[in-house]
Amino acid sequence: MSNQIELRHFRYFLALAETLHFRKAAEQLYISQPALSRQIQQLEQQLGYPLFARNNKQVELTAAGRFLQSELALVLKQIGNLVSQAGEISKGILGSIRMGYVGSAMQNILPELFGQFKNHLPGIQFSLQELDNNKQVESLLSREIDLGFVRLQKVPATLSIRPVWEETFSLVVPLDFPLAEGGFLDLNALRKEPFILFEEDYSPSYYAKVMSIFSDSGFTPIVAHKTVHANTIYRLVENGFGISIVPTSLQKGYQPSVRFVELPEISQRAVLSMIWNKENQHPVLPQILEMIKGVDT
Repeated sequence: MSNQIELRHFRYFLALAETLHFRKAAEQLYISQPALSRQIQQLEQQLGYPLFARNNKQVELTAAGRFLQSELALVLKQIGNLVSQAGEISKGILGSIRMGYVGSAMQNILPELFGQFKNHLPGIQFSLQELDNNKQVESLLSREIDLGFVRLQKVPATLSIRPVWEETFSLVVPLDFPLAEGGFLDLNALRKEPFILFEEDYSPSYYAKVMSIFSDSGFTPIVAHKTVHANTIYRLVENGFGISIVPTSLQKGYQPSVRFVELPEISQRAVLSMIWNKENQHPVLPQILEMIKGVDT
């Protein structure tokens, strides 16, 4: 590849690849349409292959163009992140970490971790965003976040996963639900009760684990409702639409009119895992990973 190709060529290419319209792309870039056409022609000449198929009516990406678009978007985003980190260092900030998390992570591991980070990494800034499991995976692959906390067992090959928290499950029932003295131990007695569960898409592995609890108790549950929000589960239980099973930590931070009954006797445990992109070269990430110890599951 010739060294005459410059970063601006790639910016122009991405603008046209997104709009597939020379006039619109030129307006976004604040250059003339003929100037954009010349820059794209120069890029294709230097590369030695076409990126766009053109006719009088439309512009389309070639197969090579589609590949280059997807890869360049990640590369330019990484360059932007590096420039941003360099600016933070110039201001005396050692770096920043963008973290995603499912809501339940804020009930247990994250508050504890932030105490450690404050003591051991005082120059690091943390940006937090609550995201569901699938969105965290997407954001890690696109380099929009650096670290995630999920309830998953499997992730794409380019990501690493490490279990960091394990806890019991708890039964969630209305306040007036009849329970044996000292709590409830025989789940089989609930076989005729409607259950409210997290959506299977929220985490297929988590859903399978909850279903295995019922299987071990000798029945398949009546699933009346599914949701991705714990608070919705509690409101439905409170109003008599069914009962539920959730990770025990999810009773923290809420004040619903329901009763939680921990189930320490069952073998299944809810697991929270940390995930990150193996290709992420963020200089602070190795220190974070070293501080967060895993658990055996």
